[in-house]
Amino acid sequence: MNLDKKSILLYVITDRSWVGEDSFEDQVEEALKGGATFLQLREKDLCFDEFLNQAKKIKLIADRHNTPFVINDNVEIAIKSDADGVHIGQGDMNAKKARTLIGNDKILGVSANTVEDAKLAEENGADYIGVGAVFKTNTKEDANVISMDIVKDICKSISIPVVAIGGINETTVLNLKGSGVDGICCISAVFSKENINEATKNLHDLAKMIIE
Repeated sequence: MNLDKKSILLYVITDRSWVGEDSFEDQVEEALKGGATFLQLREKDLCFDEFLNQAKKIKLIADRHNTPFVINDNVEIAIKSDADGVHIGQGDMNAKKARTLIGNDKILGVSANTVEDAKLAEENGADYIGVGAVFKTNTKEDANVISMDIVKDICKSISIPVVAIGGINETTVLNLKGSGVDGICCISAVFSKENINEATKNLHDLAKMIIE
C-alpha cells in the first residue's frame, strides 16, 4: 500500500516496562491523544495468546484515533489481530515473504542501516524504512549507531518514507534536521515520562521542525 509520509511524523513504539499507576492501555491512549501519528506494539516477553490479546486491545485504541497500527516482528499476530501491518528487522523474516503473507493492503515496515538493505526492502514491497540507531540508545543496547551521512544516503536512495530510530528524545531530535528523514521514532522519550501526553505533544512539535 502507499503510505502517507505524514503518518510517520511521530512514530511511537510501546514499552510496558514503564507501566506505573496508569495501565498500559491508558499510556498508549495518552500518547495518541498527545499527537503520536503511528503506533507499533513491541512485545518480547508475552506468550502468543497474551500477545494476541494485547494486540487486539491496542488495535481498538488505535482505531479510535485513526492511527496506523503495526506489530513488531510477528506476522501471525499482525494477521490475527487485524493490525494495519507489521514491522520486521533485518534478522527477522525476509521482506518479500512478509509481503506475501500480509497481502498488498497491509503496511510493511523494514529496518535497514545500509543503502543496499533499504533499496532491497523497497524492491521487496516495504512501505517505509526504519533507519538507526541514529543515536546511542539504552532501549536496545546492542544497536549500532550509524552516521548521519548514511542516514542521508538512505533517504536519497529510495522513494518510500524513512523514519529515524534510536536514542531520539527532546534533546537529540533537532540534530536530525536536514537528514532527509520523514519522521522520528520514540520509545522511552514518550513512555518513561510522567506526563506522556505532554511529552508526546512536545516531540510532535519538534518532529515538525526537522522536516520543514
